[in-house]
Amino acid sequence: MAVWKVAPALAAGCTAILKPSELASAFYYFTNLMWFYIRTCLELADICREVGLPPGVLNILTGLGTEAGAPLASHPHVDKIVFTGSTATGSNIMTSAAKLVKPVSLELGGKSPIIVFDDVEIDKAVEWTMFGCFWTNGQICSATSRLLVHEKIADEFLDKLVKWTKNIKISDPFEEGCRLGPVVSKGQYERVVKFVSNARKEGATVLCGGARPGHFKKGYFVEPAIISNVTTSMEIWRDEVFGPVLCVKNSLH
Repeated sequence: MAVWKVAPALAAGCTAILKPSELASAFYYFTNLMWFYIRTCLELADICREVGLPPGVLNILTGLGTEAGAPLASHPHVDKIVFTGSTATGSNIMTSAAKLVKPVSLELGGKSPIIVFDDVEIDKAVEWTMFGCFWTNGQICSATSRLLVHEKIADEFLDKLVKWTKNIKISDPFEEGCRLGPVVSKGQYERVVKFVSNARKEGATVLCGGARPGHFKKGYFVEPAIISNVTTSMEIWRDEVFGPVLCVKNSLH
């Protein structure tokens, strides 16, 4: 994702400033996704230096969004902003940039579907459904967090999906065999748990997960959740959770 933004700018002869998430900078050891992201951004800068990119052409700026990111959006010498993140932050960036008629490119959240027809190889489809939603704990904008499964195979598919999901090993990311670590922060943990609670209040069925695992008394660990009986008007179907939560509809005919 960093290279998507940086490479075109460098190829066009521009300088660039790349700002990773402040959570990635502060809490890189908590989750595989964030560790990977901050380390690769810094590694990218080292590689550029090694191959002879002049100093100042690519700059990695770490820090809080309000202190490091926001000034970039409003600075008159920054000619364009490209941002991936929340809709709320994207709206603020667009507002700041508009005052200078500065162009922006925004990728704001995601609620990507995975669609399963009745002619699939069920085991393989279940495997990819789990990977699409729970890889990196769902903390990626391309997570396939909505499942549309054909009604003919829905029961069999969900039974296997729930069973396999319950067997995912949740542990310290440095522990051998870990398949799911904690989410990135206390705020994100509370957000994920609240989404699951709200789905239950709206009438959805939580088939598994959505809370801290019993073997953890602390830490921002969340069992991967699968939620069925979801309608398109529910919050869980409409809004990005950015966590290990999959919502399901079996309305394909």
